[in-house]
Amino acid sequence: MRAIINTEYGPPEVVKLMEVDKPTPKDNEVLIKVYATTVNRTDCGFRSAEYFISRFFSGLFRPKNKTLGSEFAGEIEAIGKDITSFKTGDKVFGYNDTKFGAHAEYLTMVENEAITTMPGNLTYEEAAPITEGGHYALCNLRAAKIKGGQKILINGATGAIGSAAVQLVKFFGAEVTAVCDTKNVDLIKSLGADVVIDYTKQDFTKTSQTFDLVFDAVGKSSFGRCKPILKKRGIYISTELGKNSENIFLALSTPLFGGKKVLFPIPTINKEDVVFLKELVEADKYKPVIDRRYTLEQIVEAYKYVETGQKTGNMVIILI
Repeated sequence: MRAIINTEYGPPEVVKLMEVDKPTPKDNEVLIKVYATTVNRTDCGFRSAEYFISRFFSGLFRPKNKTLGSEFAGEIEAIGKDITSFKTGDKVFGYNDTKFGAHAEYLTMVENEAITTMPGNLTYEEAAPITEGGHYALCNLRAAKIKGGQKILINGATGAIGSAAVQLVKFFGAEVTAVCDTKNVDLIKSLGADVVIDYTKQDFTKTSQTFDLVFDAVGKSSFGRCKPILKKRGIYISTELGKNSENIFLALSTPLFGGKKVLFPIPTINKEDVVFLKELVEADKYKPVIDRRYTLEQIVEAYKYVETGQKTGNMVIILI
């Protein structure tokens, strides 16, 4: 089968399209023919190992998972003898950031991992990007315990995480102020944002409004800059470590004082989360935004575009 292989850490060019053996499912696994996947920040981070801490999970000196790709949509081609909840021919989607493998024509998944049948109203390329941005947004919003009537600001509302967060916040009944660039104002309004701030015209940290949560979905701000727009017990969450990894230390110290605080939740995902996101999609409460589509042969270009930081939503890789 064709697969994208990287045997060293580095820039996008370290990944190569190669022929490798097709995997065989174990008794508790399904074999999935991948029709669509994505290139996202998770894949970029583990490919480059820019944050050295990631090497403790992916391999200290070289990648132990030689094929990346965390999210996917495809069809089950074979099942292990112990499988009870799936059958061959099922259309499925899901997420795996422990062994990855979706940048290939086939991958295996354990039955009880973050995988479920696809929403009936989506194509493979629409289903593939449901989980990465969706589960990061969900994890952070749950950590902040947002509820109806609260005021939430989302910086970086056009990314995979930010665009998912706008929709999820609306589902939870809170009011959304979203920060984006000029060309995406109408898009973000269509996702449900109550107020949109164009960062090319206004510094969102200078607004007179205060918020229960400032969620920096691109990690380009800081607690110090956002503190003035937080309510008395407001919360700041960023998807990045911050300067000198300050967000980790602030998450340990600020909750001790009972006022404005930083949270830095460790993202997790399970089957129940994937099912929840699927149900939101089927109810028209959530739909991942797609920016561009690439083929497997164009994956280096896809990586380069993602790393410009200018993408809107998700980069889908088509394998059909």
